[in-house]
Amino acid sequence: MSILNVEHLSHGFGDRAIFEDVSFRLLKGEHIGLIGANGEGKSTFMNIITGKLMPDEGSIEWSKNVRVGYLDQHTALEKGMTIGSVLHSAFDFLFKMEEQMNDIYAKLGEVDESQMDELMAEAGTIQDLLTMNDFYMIDAKVEEVARALGLLDLGLDKDVTDLSGGQRTKVLMAKLLLEKPDILLLDEPTNYLDEVHIEWLKRYLNDYENAFILISHDIPFINSVVNLIYHMDNKQLNRYVGDYDKFMEVYEMKKSQLEAAYNKQQKEIAQLKDFVARNKARVSTRNMAMSRQKKLDKMDVIELAREKPKPEFHFKEARTAGKYIFQTKDLVIGYEEPLSTPLTLEMQRGEKIVLTGANGIGKTTLLKSILGLIPALSGQVELGDYLEIGYFEQEMDQSVTTSCIEEIWNEFPSLSQYEVRSALAKCGLTTKHIESLVRVLSGGEQAKVRLCKLINKETNVLLLDEPTNHLDVDAKEELKRSLIAYKGSILMVCHEPEFYEGLATKVWDCSKWTTRLV
Repeated sequence: MSILNVEHLSHGFGDRAIFEDVSFRLLKGEHIGLIGANGEGKSTFMNIITGKLMPDEGSIEWSKNVRVGYLDQHTALEKGMTIGSVLHSAFDFLFKMEEQMNDIYAKLGEVDESQMDELMAEAGTIQDLLTMNDFYMIDAKVEEVARALGLLDLGLDKDVTDLSGGQRTKVLMAKLLLEKPDILLLDEPTNYLDEVHIEWLKRYLNDYENAFILISHDIPFINSVVNLIYHMDNKQLNRYVGDYDKFMEVYEMKKSQLEAAYNKQQKEIAQLKDFVARNKARVSTRNMAMSRQKKLDKMDVIELAREKPKPEFHFKEARTAGKYIFQTKDLVIGYEEPLSTPLTLEMQRGEKIVLTGANGIGKTTLLKSILGLIPALSGQVELGDYLEIGYFEQEMDQSVTTSCIEEIWNEFPSLSQYEVRSALAKCGLTTKHIESLVRVLSGGEQAKVRLCKLINKETNVLLLDEPTNHLDVDAKEELKRSLIAYKGSILMVCHEPEFYEGLATKVWDCSKWTTRLV
């Protein structure tokens, strides 16, 4: 029996169509990987099936009494919320039941005997439901999940707005697991997660008995947890049995078969048109020409999907930097409290260093302390000579109101509109994306706009904070190629070993010097 039925779904933004007549069915126990290039509508699809967005056409039907849990890459956590309050909110439905039960008990002194029996029976039913759902063990359950995801060491009374991107993802993940939904909807859950917790999530999903739909560009992760692939491409949604590797095998085969059929048909069309053109004027051959014209008119013409623009990243390089990029002496990083032991580090010209380790131990803080964006608690940082630094931040400010063109123009006012459009197109963005507001783009498209700024600035040092988050497979491959080709120095935070293998000259494990227990 299907948990979810989507029929004849069509949707778009303005004159940009996202889906056309898409149908989808989710069965019990299916572990689905929802894949596709940046901007194909994966997050939009999730928002439609969860009711956050109304489709232009089509129907979405869930089975009765299905509880859906959604890990959204754009979920807002507001100031004043603590880790503990967010986790406890997973049980809001039980707290409401308790309120109902207390209201019933409050009424008991005002009713007659027959009503009292009725109310007592109702209160007893609610009491049974609370006991069945472990209502009186909520604190213990919250503590158990918080410990598994390394949140207990941060303190359950910590304000969520003080957390790193990875820590916020863990909080939302923990809340979702406590809710124990019948179906999980996960939108890029590995973004901001470190290797330890990606492994933990992998084990959890492999043991998960219910259905889930997972959006991810992390191919090894997808391969290890899904048994079905739905590919979103050219406004369509196609189903493939197996993991990502199996999908690619079948997809490439179908693509080459379609190309062969297209080429064969184009050859036949050319021959028919040529015959008609040469023979329609002659009385003796006019009938043959007409019959071939009819064949042409009735022909179901094969159309090849337009190739997506593939990104091309070529970093502009400034003059050569001095021998040392930076040197630190007894540097202690942090905010109110230290995040590190005293650090004496150095980076030399030409090195490509990757920072690894769990979330919240200070990798981003180290980058910002080296740049001088955050003052060090003690010690010193000395930057080298002739540095031209390019910095890629982990997250984009979601309050920006500029279009893509304006965003690049503000950075490079001397460029013409043609040059701005060309620069964005080279990063894999279409005309529709280029003219859109930055904040309405998908996470991957926003990342491409930020990379466009970075590659067009002359640099000799790149500081990159999780640059692969949200990027699709093609963009990741091209980014890796361009960083290998880059002649400058790189200091990068990354949780994907397959991305930095063959690129990094050194890997620094930041857990060796952190003061945090994570």
